[in-house]
Amino acid sequence: MRITVLLPGTLREKAGGEAKLDVEVGEPATLGTLLDALAERYPALERRLRDEQAGLRRYVNFFVDGEECRHHGGPDVVLRDAAEVQIIPSVAGG
Repeated sequence: MRITVLLPGTLREKAGGEAKLDVEVGEPATLGTLLDALAERYPALERRLRDEQAGLRRYVNFFVDGEECRHHGGPDVVLRDAAEVQIIPSVAGG
């Protein structure tokens, strides 16, 4: 299965400067298996997305086909072929 990952400017340097990544994953594909595949290719990106226990980082939002996934299973969200995953770090400040 091919999944498209969209990265904001703040994370692109951790993925070789790429804004869009096409990632091949086996079936059944979940957000967790997608992040495993990204970790193999881009270890520095992995540290920004997941914590030491492989949980989703608290201040990073993951959208699968436009739906925020944290309330729908987080890393266990099932991905369809040609899904689009957008990763957006939270922004804070005043």
